[in-house]
Amino acid sequence: MKKLTALAALFCTMTLTSCSADAAKTATPAPTTEEQKTLYALGVLMSQSLSTFELKPEELAMVQKGLADGVAKGKTEVKAEEFIPKVQALQQARLKVAQERSEKAGAEFLAKAAAESGATKTASGMIIKQTTPGTGASPAASDQVKVHYTGKLIDGTVFDSSVERGEPATFPLSGVIPCWTEGVQTMKVGGKAQFVCPANLAYGDRGSPPKILPGATLVFDVELLDIVK
Repeated sequence: MKKLTALAALFCTMTLTSCSADAAKTATPAPTTEEQKTLYALGVLMSQSLSTFELKPEELAMVQKGLADGVAKGKTEVKAEEFIPKVQALQQARLKVAQERSEKAGAEFLAKAAAESGATKTASGMIIKQTTPGTGASPAASDQVKVHYTGKLIDGTVFDSSVERGEPATFPLSGVIPCWTEGVQTMKVGGKAQFVCPANLAYGDRGSPPKILPGATLVFDVELLDIVK
């Protein structure tokens, strides 16, 4: 029982659950030692592997019970190996629902973005807004570029950022998602732009879980620093 209680408290700190933050803080103090931080990181990593299931609180409680029973190495209620196909089927079903929701929200976001002042909708369906015009050369699809960027979901959640890492990214335009290949070519060195990328020009129906779900529309703030020769 103590193990189950401890695990429940740990999982309450994860983003998967609707447990209140106050309750979680009361049950489990913030990690302070390196070992505690390592264990906390383990919990966060586990939460990321479960995020595609979009678990409800009562479903999460059952996952907690299974985890607790498994860690205790005692008798489990079912033979987990026999349920692997069903676990995979459940994940696919939840992903499909999430994808339909993402596609609907993305379409609405794209329409709103296209109506903004200074925005241009291309033939491919992406939205480009040149926020700070550059004065240098424009790259070709065959070029390699050096950029700073921040990638966000349509709710504003940052999923990747060279700015936060403090290190620009360098890559060939032929080796990135279509939205980038097209969008960066419209920029000039020294300029900044925002791309709103529909799913078919980003990560499509597969997404890039756990951060980017299938069918997700993405937003990128990009600064073109240089064309690398």
